[in-house]
Amino acid sequence: MTVAVALTAAAQTRSGGITEKMLQQIVQQNAPTPSDRALRNAVASNAIDQLTRTQESQRKIDTWFSVETPKQTITDQKQSGRCWMFSGLNVLRANFAKRSDAKTVSFSQDYLFFWDQLEKANLMLQGIVDTGKSPIDDQRVQFFFHYPVSDGGTFCGVADLAEKYGLVPTEVQPETYSAENTSRMSAIVKTKLREHGLELRRMVADGKKAKDIERRKTEMLAEIYHILAVTLGEPVKEFTYAFKDKNGKAMTAPRQYTPKTFYDEVVGGPLNGTFIMVMNDPRREYYKTYEVEYDRHTYDGHNWKYLNLPMDDIETLAIASLKDGRKLYSSYDVGKQLDRKRGYCDTENFDYASLFNTTFNMTKAERIMTFDSGSTHAMTLCAVDLDASGEPLKWKVENSWGTDSGQDGYLIMSARWFREYMFRLVVDKQYVSQKLLHDYEQPPLMVMPEDPLFQMDE
Repeated sequence: MTVAVALTAAAQTRSGGITEKMLQQIVQQNAPTPSDRALRNAVASNAIDQLTRTQESQRKIDTWFSVETPKQTITDQKQSGRCWMFSGLNVLRANFAKRSDAKTVSFSQDYLFFWDQLEKANLMLQGIVDTGKSPIDDQRVQFFFHYPVSDGGTFCGVADLAEKYGLVPTEVQPETYSAENTSRMSAIVKTKLREHGLELRRMVADGKKAKDIERRKTEMLAEIYHILAVTLGEPVKEFTYAFKDKNGKAMTAPRQYTPKTFYDEVVGGPLNGTFIMVMNDPRREYYKTYEVEYDRHTYDGHNWKYLNLPMDDIETLAIASLKDGRKLYSSYDVGKQLDRKRGYCDTENFDYASLFNTTFNMTKAERIMTFDSGSTHAMTLCAVDLDASGEPLKWKVENSWGTDSGQDGYLIMSARWFREYMFRLVVDKQYVSQKLLHDYEQPPLMVMPEDPLFQMDE
């Protein structure tokens, strides 16, 4: 058989390239059969997921859950990467409803997002100052210029930002277009921060005094504040609010609040110190604590610190919390084997291997180390279905893609999918054994933010 594409001698300048002989072998191994031609015709005019949908995935989904927390309204992050904030605030409002005798509240994502972006801008600029004497191609300097800000994040951001700036109801500071569609605003802020970063590096190189650098950085942050105020609105400083029940009926007389006094009433105290973060990373030793350098939202805040646990332990923590009516912040590689239309995650939803006559055999650890899988999306774990022996059959999460997505805004996950694609969980300390709490408090092993598993949830 002849090769349709001829390779010139000039194209091969070093060993390791595709030679003409190699190409002939490749083409010969792919001589189309009649069934191949039919398959190619089908793929040419159909979505791959439609063609690989398994017979098993057509079965009716069991929506019964033996352990389920009280339902609350589904949120929608729209075209933004703020899933971490939506999930975190979903947990906080569920906690408030649990202890407040039927009062409900919905927190403004726009308000907290304003402070998140300003704090991340300061984290970037101060990081540039801290590394000002390092060469421009230093890994950490490159990190700051590559990721000046993002709208992704983690639960530590919710804790640090809410404690520092307070919270306000959604009615007081509703979403703006740029909050729901962050790409253009984010691009403008990033460009400005990179420009400011270069100026700060020049000031450090020129030996400017620390107080002069601090003064100039403050002026730069004032420019970022202005951009954010134009796109997200000026943050609310005080407001009047009356708590309502789930039917919208007022349960209290209107009161005057600041964001901090409102936080005190709805949260009741500090968040930091009340929870631990656990992860499942089979690449690393279990029952060890890891901390991610610069994986935080505020310069003076908390890095992500994780206790690495087997899935058995993580499931035990999740079940204990759910049985007590407490929802949990959790994160996943949600795009893997997700049937969006049915709102169902299962490892057998789609049979890609048969379609392409190949195999996909990487383990969870191998998928992480090769950047094929990692935490991409945070959702609020709200239910589990247990068998007679207490083992999980399936799980359910409140998502932040609106009520038109999935199962009226929820996703259901099979137990086998949960084990393969669940990565992070935030759990209140009251559900954690003394042994695990002791393990969590050991000196952490530092890891770099470039690690494939430690990307921010979006």
